[in-house]
Amino acid sequence: MVEEEAKSLPMELSEKGGVENNGFVHNEAFDDKEVDTSSQEEMPKPHVVDVDPAAMEELLLKPYAGMPKEVLLKFSSQARYRVTREILFWLIIAAAVVLVCTTIAIIALSPKCLDWWQASPIYQIYPRSFKDSNMDGNGDLRGIQEKLDHIIYLNIKTIWITSFYKSPLKDLGYGAEDFYDIDPMFGSMSDFENLLAAIHDRGLKVIMDLIPNHTSDKHRWFQLSRNRTGKYMDYYIWQDCTQAAGLVTPPNNWVSVFGNSSWQFDDVRKQCYFHQFGKEQPDLNFRNLAVQQEIHDIIKFWLNKGIDGFSFSAVKFLLEATHLRDEPQVNKSQNPESITAYSQLYHDYTTMQVGMHDIIRSFRQTMNQFSSEPGRYRFMGSDGDEKEDIEATMMYYGATFIQEADFPFNFNLINMKNLSGNSIFEAVNLWMKNMPAGKWPNWAVGSPNAARISSRIGKEYINVMNMLLLTLPGTPVTYYGEEIGMENIASENVRESYIHSLRKSPMQWNGKVNAGFTEGSSSWLPVNSDYQSVNVEVGTYCLRKSSFSV
Repeated sequence: MVEEEAKSLPMELSEKGGVENNGFVHNEAFDDKEVDTSSQEEMPKPHVVDVDPAAMEELLLKPYAGMPKEVLLKFSSQARYRVTREILFWLIIAAAVVLVCTTIAIIALSPKCLDWWQASPIYQIYPRSFKDSNMDGNGDLRGIQEKLDHIIYLNIKTIWITSFYKSPLKDLGYGAEDFYDIDPMFGSMSDFENLLAAIHDRGLKVIMDLIPNHTSDKHRWFQLSRNRTGKYMDYYIWQDCTQAAGLVTPPNNWVSVFGNSSWQFDDVRKQCYFHQFGKEQPDLNFRNLAVQQEIHDIIKFWLNKGIDGFSFSAVKFLLEATHLRDEPQVNKSQNPESITAYSQLYHDYTTMQVGMHDIIRSFRQTMNQFSSEPGRYRFMGSDGDEKEDIEATMMYYGATFIQEADFPFNFNLINMKNLSGNSIFEAVNLWMKNMPAGKWPNWAVGSPNAARISSRIGKEYINVMNMLLLTLPGTPVTYYGEEIGMENIASENVRESYIHSLRKSPMQWNGKVNAGFTEGSSSWLPVNSDYQSVNVEVGTYCLRKSSFSV
């Protein structure tokens, strides 16, 4: 029945004047009939329905795969497709913006990768006491090179070598006679270059001391200044003073760190020069821009040699007040004439003067010129041992957008008066809670200016302190010999001129004569009597049991 209706449908449309078939629909009914095309009377005339072509085209045309461009454009202009496309476009743009912002936030909030000066302990070496290579009893640069395997075994990547400039060696050589040369006691410039190459070949870094505050009185600048020669006339701080009957009346009551007046009369210039330390170490005049430029040139010289950083020492003494007023007494009732010790005055006019940090920041800027290469960042440390003023110490970190030192060296663990859990907590907390946000801490348990751990707090705490040093957040700083528990030598074995070395004997490498420090007949300081049991190779506190080998 259904089939019959389907066959008759085209005929009915034709008879009723429906849509013309035009042969597109095959009608089987016509197959069974023979139509006489010649007889027009028997066939009814077809009638065409009046239909809107545009409506008909929309009715019949639908999107399909592989449609040509002309057909696609007809659909893309329709509202339903245009609105959808615009929504998808802006969703993609919004997603891209969110992705970029999220990436920036992750980078900004995530901790930075540790730089080389953050990823390893710093091992400080006094070259005269580390290893003698030429049997003269004095340690030297070649001796350091011979013992680099010891540094590598400790898993230490950064070596800090104290002052080895040409010097009369007063106060451990911290008054340089020539900033551009090596003291012959330690070797030659060629020895230094070989040491530097060997250090870098082993993947290690090296930083060195620079004491810009003063020079030796043997320095060429001072000799020219005392003779009032050209630009050097004001390279140092000179003031008129009176000398009568062998007694000098200084310009004020300022006292040197080592005691007695900071002013020394010069027979050549007939004036007094200022020295914050020994009289053989006159202070440079940093209010003279030519002096500042000299220090910048020294920094560039050694950075060009290839060193990886500097530790700037005695920087709080760089500037003094120009008014030269007496500094206030700690004990106001004390007779002013009896003041000879540094601790008897408040040093308001000779330390931490306005402009001092600007000078240090300028040093940082010069070092940044050499830090542009990947992996060649130049480290800058400073001494900030302000025991009574932690805020003043933190200023050496710089400000949020003003870079200064990477960190001031932290001696809180050394300065503890009594060792206890509470005192350690207070020392650590004092630094961490005052350190500016985003800065990096450091901790030292040994220093040239402090007694050794074993002599300061006891042998039983050597490994405890070394382990604490390695577990605190930040960069550990240690001094040669602390890793094996060396002790100070007896005071009677130390000559007066070396009192500031705090009785630290040469490094004890083994149980042989002179502790393996030298093959010569004697060492510049006597080795400790316990060297056969306390040394790198064997002993109760030998390296194999040291915390540094963990």
